[in-house]
Amino acid sequence: MLKVGLTGGIGAGKSEVSRMLAGYGAVLIDADRIAREVVEPGTAGLDAVVEAFGAGILTPEGTLDRPKLGSIVFADSERLAALNAIVHPLVGARSAELEKAAGPDSVVVHDVPLLTENGLAPLYDLVVVVDAAPETQLDRLVRLRGMTEQEARARMAAQATREERRAVADLVIDNDGPIEALEPQVRSVWGELARRAAAG
Repeated sequence: MLKVGLTGGIGAGKSEVSRMLAGYGAVLIDADRIAREVVEPGTAGLDAVVEAFGAGILTPEGTLDRPKLGSIVFADSERLAALNAIVHPLVGARSAELEKAAGPDSVVVHDVPLLTENGLAPLYDLVVVVDAAPETQLDRLVRLRGMTEQEARARMAAQATREERRAVADLVIDNDGPIEALEPQVRSVWGELARRAAAG
């Protein structure tokens, strides 16, 4: 099994790359998706988040109001750390279960947005970074995700710098250009991952 950590700044296009890798046959473990699962209604995770942040972070239906919680934690590093201390161990445990279920010859790609920030690079055989210039990230967040420039900059500032991410990378996928330029790079990276997995 080859364990790959896939990361990139918000708006860099990491989700698109993970989708492509899954299409080639990677076993994808998406930390963001698991992070949503572990705070669904009725979970111990949601109970812990409400205990830490108050019932005001719930929607009238009793689900987590992500935008509201985001506006709290992305403006306050201590509150963000408190949230991460609740969610990250739950995500780690679920990720380990999914990895264990993958076959021994699998290429397991862990899609981890905060890989660099949390010093997780040593957990993987290889780290792939999806890279884009900050101005490209900002443009995508405002144009495609409907954030204000201020919101987008706050989200970007809460993450590692481009240089910090590139410093932990074994392979870098440049995603400053159009989607057509991305696919050949991902295919090439997949070839390398498959080769390494086969070599053991």
